[in-house]
Amino acid sequence: MIPKVAPWKKDTVSDLKDLISGKGTIAVIDIHGVPASAMLGMRENLRSSMGIQVAKKRLMRRAWDEAGYAEDDLEKLFDGAVQPALVMTESMNSFELFKELKKTEAGRAAKPGDVAPQDIVVEKQDTGMAPGPVVGELNSVNIPAKIMGGSVHIQKTVTVLKEGEVFEGDLGMLLSKIGVNPIVTGLRLCGTLEEGTVFSPKILDIDEEQFEKDIIGTIAGAFNLACNISWFTTQTMPTLLAKASSEALSVAIEAGITNSKTLPLLISRAHAGAIGVAGKLDSEALDDELRSMLGAAAEAASAAAVSEPTEEAPAEAAEEEEEEEDAGFGGLGDLFG
Repeated sequence: MIPKVAPWKKDTVSDLKDLISGKGTIAVIDIHGVPASAMLGMRENLRSSMGIQVAKKRLMRRAWDEAGYAEDDLEKLFDGAVQPALVMTESMNSFELFKELKKTEAGRAAKPGDVAPQDIVVEKQDTGMAPGPVVGELNSVNIPAKIMGGSVHIQKTVTVLKEGEVFEGDLGMLLSKIGVNPIVTGLRLCGTLEEGTVFSPKILDIDEEQFEKDIIGTIAGAFNLACNISWFTTQTMPTLLAKASSEALSVAIEAGITNSKTLPLLISRAHAGAIGVAGKLDSEALDDELRSMLGAAAEAASAAAVSEPTEEAPAEAAEEEEEEEDAGFGGLGDLFG
């Protein structure tokens, strides 16, 4: 006799299949520990951007198979899920979905029987708590505490539980008193499937600000390298041309080549040399114009000496020069602020 399948199970499989058959990002979330009232509020807030369907793993596997997805991918998404739910979104990629679901998470105190999601570390600190029995209670669970300056201090950083170990007794309550609430409740993402690729939470949990800095640093480094090896691209050409122009001008001046660019600089250099020679001659050998020039030069030198900065100023100037030298070919990096 063929067992009869309950109609609600068929309907659930059909709903799950419809949910994951569209184009977008599919995910499995864990709703274990989320109060029913909180779950309703979260679903209402997320309804406009994603679909969420709670079901038994067996029914999810059936819908997954009927939708034509690889069974191994679903098992990877199930990793760590106690009470799973399927999610489908067409408006967000995996990273955006992770970030959105992260907003629903909040820490709570651990209860006896809870499993540590990661190493539970208590930092050396001033708890701010008034002296009392809590000192003995903390020491009883191997958290060294004593009274100092009218408050309870934890003497050193300790790991009270390793990842995967179980909370027992009053440990969770004591940790909560010092602000350690390690059990996360909320719609915890277990993994996503996007365009055939499975992403784990560890991959999706990135520091966006640091990631942006890393990209900018990498691009700036590549730009510096390209300029230093004279690699011609649309980005490096302006900098390389400016550098070549400056070097060519220096060579032309040293070689005494005269043109519209070098002539003003050559005349200025010759004038400075003439003034230097005139300064070594007897004043009777000079005409009035040269005497006037030398007097103006002496006054300028005297004024510069009077307005010389303090001893700290050269150090500051040196620092500025070092900063300019370190900048190198930083043009592209500068575009990113």
